[in-house]
Amino acid sequence: MSAVRHAEIAGGGLAGLTVATALAQRGWSVRVHERGRELREIGAGIFVWENALRVLEEIGAYDDATHRAERVSSWQLFDERRRLIQDDWMKGDHTRLFTVLRTDLHRALADAAVRAGVEIVTNSLVAGATPEGELLLESGETLRGDLVVGADGVGSPVRNAVGLNLAVRDLEDGCSRHLIPRTPQDPVNHALEYWNGGRRVGVVPVTPDQVYVYTCCPAEDLVGRQKPLDKESWVRSFPALRDTIERIPNVSRWASFSDVRCHGWVKGRVAIIGDAASAMSPNLGQAACLAMTNGYALALVLEGATDVPSALRAWESRQRPVTDATQRYSRLYGKVGTRWPRPLADVRSALVWFAGRSRAWQERVNVAAHQGAQLVRQDQRG
Repeated sequence: MSAVRHAEIAGGGLAGLTVATALAQRGWSVRVHERGRELREIGAGIFVWENALRVLEEIGAYDDATHRAERVSSWQLFDERRRLIQDDWMKGDHTRLFTVLRTDLHRALADAAVRAGVEIVTNSLVAGATPEGELLLESGETLRGDLVVGADGVGSPVRNAVGLNLAVRDLEDGCSRHLIPRTPQDPVNHALEYWNGGRRVGVVPVTPDQVYVYTCCPAEDLVGRQKPLDKESWVRSFPALRDTIERIPNVSRWASFSDVRCHGWVKGRVAIIGDAASAMSPNLGQAACLAMTNGYALALVLEGATDVPSALRAWESRQRPVTDATQRYSRLYGKVGTRWPRPLADVRSALVWFAGRSRAWQERVNVAAHQGAQLVRQDQRG
């Protein structure tokens, strides 16, 4: 009888919990290390696309994650003149989209991990790793496994310790995320986004009694990023959204967007996923979705593999092209939405309108949302 293989995972966020659960369900012994004193998620709403929904279904977390979520049937984009310049270009045939509370999603993944037998250790500070499969703790302890996964965020000690880091770049824009009480006047099953210069506002129902609102702006827009939100300034930019903006609570946190680019995702028995490998702006709603998809794919490629390093290299080769492309398109979306010269606003509107009517462009931008179905079919065949 073969010995049970063991994985040490740094990071108890969405990516870490997904890969932990998928590995445990395939017979691995798994331990997750969370820096915080408790396992918790901060934030407001999150877009969960088809690829991540398929993963949730496969690991048994779908119902818990979506039990009070909002199914989004259209994503509409309006310009400074309140003209509709995009409608559903980010969705394709048979592509589901939900908006979910981040806390609901994280709790569903944590519960699935516990059910699968994952050991979760809180207040466990990771200092690094070695390619031989050692996880190094700040306490000085060394933990050995057949696999080490760095799901430990943009600053990833695991990534840095094994020399996979290439560049961490501040994209010079960011957003504040808010939850507001829902009223009968708010959209139902629709995600709405409004642009004015470099500012963007998204209004998205997320539960039966809450709406997720995001307010994005360049880092140089000091008034736009003020804490708490300068509501009057945002109302001046979006007067039609006064009722929505005035419901935003007087507590907010502006967070900058970053890109992480790496030499590779794999070194020996070490793999990095999520923000540690491919942090991106949330403009396409795919950062967390790809982290979950890549985590599930990692467990899938290791099932039955006798050579862990070779399997990890095959995993990177298969998953990275879609992730890199999505990161580039998300960066482009941010440049168009945030850095575009204001005198050329009408040109921007025309460009976005025409781009959205190109089937080839839609398929390239939305490729990540379709990746999950391919993974599930591979799993079922296996």
